[in-house]
Amino acid sequence: MTKYRLISLFFILFLYGCTASQPKNTHNICDIFSEKEDWYDYTRNSHKKWGVPIHVQMAIIHQESRFVADAQPPRPWLLGFIPWFRNSSAYGYPQAQDGTWDWYIKDAGSWGADRDDFEDASDFVGWYCTISHKKLGISKWDTAKQYLAYHEGHTGYKRKSYLKKRWLLKVSKKVAKQATIFNQQLKGCQKELDNSGWFFW
Repeated sequence: MTKYRLISLFFILFLYGCTASQPKNTHNICDIFSEKEDWYDYTRNSHKKWGVPIHVQMAIIHQESRFVADAQPPRPWLLGFIPWFRNSSAYGYPQAQDGTWDWYIKDAGSWGADRDDFEDASDFVGWYCTISHKKLGISKWDTAKQYLAYHEGHTGYKRKSYLKKRWLLKVSKKVAKQATIFNQQLKGCQKELDNSGWFFW
């Protein structure tokens, strides 16, 4: 009996590993959704719920984690060989920090949500961008400004802390460019993606 349980556990872990793997082509949204069949539904549901476009969600997640489920900031090394504590609690697809994630869970009622679950991550990005829209007046379609608020936080954005960070302004433009590319790509495959999921409705 123990042998069969071990085999079953190995099979489950194998399937999970396949599901959580990074997409092979992270620069083409059609390839991503083709490989990760549920991700289009997740981002579409987030769009319907929060009004944040799919390409904006995907561009932010692309920048934050390159679609790696358990992504974390690099660990610093003390004296060059002792692994030390990370400087940030950012984790998962959205690289959300502990406090912000807890806020999302309470405010959105998403109990049990995990940062390494893509469905929860896309919902989180939709929620955060919606808060940025309400608090800061940023359009849900303005990827560059949404990313600045995402990176700096709402208080930091209000203080315009990003103006002192030229590198961040360049990154925000890069994220906006990636969103434009994703949007153009999606136009070429969205009809097929919509039709492929007709049996779920």
